[in-house]
Amino acid sequence: MDTSLTRGQSLAMKKFLFTSLALALAITFPHVLTGQEWKTKVSASLLEHTRDGQPASFLILLSDQADVSSASYLHTKDAKAAYVYHALKQTAQLTQKNLVSFLEARQVPFQRLLVVNAIRATGSVDLIQAIAQRSEVARIMADPTITFAQPVEWGGVASGSRSAVEWGITMINADDVWGLGYTGQGVTVAGEDTGYEWSHPALKKKYRGYDAVLDTVDHNYNWHDAIHAPDPVNADTINPCGYNSQEPCDDRGHGTHTMGTMVGSDGDNQIGVAPDAQWCACRNMERNAGTPFTYLECFEFFLAPTDLNNENPDPSKSPHVINNSWVCPPSEGCDSSNYEIMNIAINNLRAAGTVVVASAGNDGSRCSSIYAPASIYEGSFTIGATAPNDTIAGFSSRGPVIADHSNRLKPNVSAPGVNVRSSTPGGNYNNSSGTSMAGPHVAGVVALIISANPALAGEVEIIENIIESTAVPKTTDQQCGDIPGTEVPNHTYGFGRVDALAAVEAALALIPSGIEDGLSVSGISVYPNPVSTQLIIEIIRATGKATIEVYDLQGRSVMQQQWDADGLTIHSIDLTDVPTGFYVYTISMGDQQVQGKLVKE
Repeated sequence: MDTSLTRGQSLAMKKFLFTSLALALAITFPHVLTGQEWKTKVSASLLEHTRDGQPASFLILLSDQADVSSASYLHTKDAKAAYVYHALKQTAQLTQKNLVSFLEARQVPFQRLLVVNAIRATGSVDLIQAIAQRSEVARIMADPTITFAQPVEWGGVASGSRSAVEWGITMINADDVWGLGYTGQGVTVAGEDTGYEWSHPALKKKYRGYDAVLDTVDHNYNWHDAIHAPDPVNADTINPCGYNSQEPCDDRGHGTHTMGTMVGSDGDNQIGVAPDAQWCACRNMERNAGTPFTYLECFEFFLAPTDLNNENPDPSKSPHVINNSWVCPPSEGCDSSNYEIMNIAINNLRAAGTVVVASAGNDGSRCSSIYAPASIYEGSFTIGATAPNDTIAGFSSRGPVIADHSNRLKPNVSAPGVNVRSSTPGGNYNNSSGTSMAGPHVAGVVALIISANPALAGEVEIIENIIESTAVPKTTDQQCGDIPGTEVPNHTYGFGRVDALAAVEAALALIPSGIEDGLSVSGISVYPNPVSTQLIIEIIRATGKATIEVYDLQGRSVMQQQWDADGLTIHSIDLTDVPTGFYVYTISMGDQQVQGKLVKE
C-alpha cells in the first residue's frame, strides 16, 4: 500500500503539527481580570438574565480556535473531514482541560464541544464572573431558545392531490437529471430539525441505517438526538418522542416534510429531488424550540457521526450536505453576542467538505428580513422561496444582511417553496409553504451534482458556484440595499431560481475528457480548473497569435487577452479580479479553436 503523502497533504500535516505545538505552548495559568473588566466578556442579555442571582445556561467560547484552512490542500472529502475533525479535537483537548478541571472541582454541570471550541455550562452570575476572569475564555454568551422557520401553511391538501412528479421537481428540472441517470446515488444528505419518521414509506429505503435486503436497521452513526430534557417552553407537556431517543422520531412533523423533499419516493409518490441519495439526521428542537447548543451538538454529530452512545466518532461518515430550516431573530435572543459561535461551526463544516444549506426565513417581503443564526453567514448557502408561477414568494425573507452589519448579499439562490407536497408523520403526505420547503430542494440538487461528478464531493465552494452560476436569472422591481432588483444577483432572488439540469451539466463539464498526461488531444491544455488566481494555457505546435476570451453563463465577456505564440508556449492569465463563479472560455489560434468550462474559486 502506498503510504506516501502528496505535497498538499504534507503541507497540511506540517501546519497541523505547528498549530498543535503553538497551542501547547500557549496554555498558561489564567490571568485574573480586575474590577468590572470581566463583564466585557459577557453578553448583556446573559448579565440581565442572571442579575438577580437566578442560574442560567450559557456558552463559553474559548480564545483558541483551530486553524483548519490547510484542509483546502486535501483532495477528497474523507481526507478533509478527517483532518478537520482531528485538528478541532486536538485544539479542544489542549485548551479546555484547565477550564474543565475548574468546572469539575465546583461540580458545575457542563457539556464540551469541538466543532467550535466551546463549553456549555449552567450557573449563576458568580460562576459566570469566575469563568470570565480566566485568560483562556474569549466570550460568554446566552444560550437562548430558538424556533424553526414556521411554515406559512402547515397541513392542507393530502395525498389525493398528488401528481406523478411534484411541481417543484419539474420546475427545477430535476426529473430531467434523473433521465441522465443521476438520482443522488452514492451521496448522503442530512437534516437537523424536529426529528424524522424514518419508517415513512417515502423515507425508509433511503435511510442510511436501513438494510433493504435483510430488512434490518442500525441507527448507529445515522441518528443523534440532541434533545436531552424538556425545553422550558414545553415543560408542562409530554414530548411524544421522549428524550435521548435511540431511533429517529419526529415530534412536530417539520423534519419529515423537509427530508421528503430531499430524497422521498415510494414509487407512487415522487416527492424527492434526489430519490436515490441516503439520509442521516439529528433532532435539534424540542417540538419547535431549540438553543444554539442543540444546533451545535447536531453540527458536531455531522462532522464525525457517532454510535448511539455518542462514542467512536467517524468523520468518514459525515454527510455531503446538511439542510437547516430554523432562525433566531433578535426578539428571541440572538444578537451579535452569539452570532460568532455558529459562524465558526459552519465554517469548520465547510472546511470538512460539507455544504450547509439554510432557509432564508419567512419574514418577507421586507428588505433585510433574513435573521441569524444559520442563514446570515457567508459560509451558509441561503435559500429563498419561489411560487409555482416562478416568482418570489411574498413571505420569502430578503437581504441584505444587517444583523452582523455586513450588508452581505442573501439569499444565494431561490427554489420552490409554495404548496410543496411532501411526507408527514403517520405515512401521510401534505402540502406546506415556506423557505423551509425551498432549502431541501437545493440540498437535493447538491446530491444530484455529486452523483453526476463524484470528484466534486467535498468541494463546497465549487458546488455552490455551480448552483449560483447556472440558476435561472430572476429580477424584480423591489430594491433592497444598494443593489437594484433589476440586477443579478439581487437581494430578493439571489442569483436566481435553481436549475438542477443546468447545474448537473456544468458539473459533468468538469470531468476531464480527452486528456492524456495533462495535455489535451488538441494540443491546448488549460489548468488548473478550478482556478483561484493564475490560469495556465499550454499550447504545443503554436503559430501566430493566440486569443482567450472568457464569458459568464449569460454570454457576457468578462476577460479577453491576446499574445504571440510560437512552438511550445506556456502563457499565464491573471484571473484575480474575475468574480468567483462558473465560466465558458474560448481559445483561438489561426483556424483552431478550443472551448471549455471553467470554475473560478
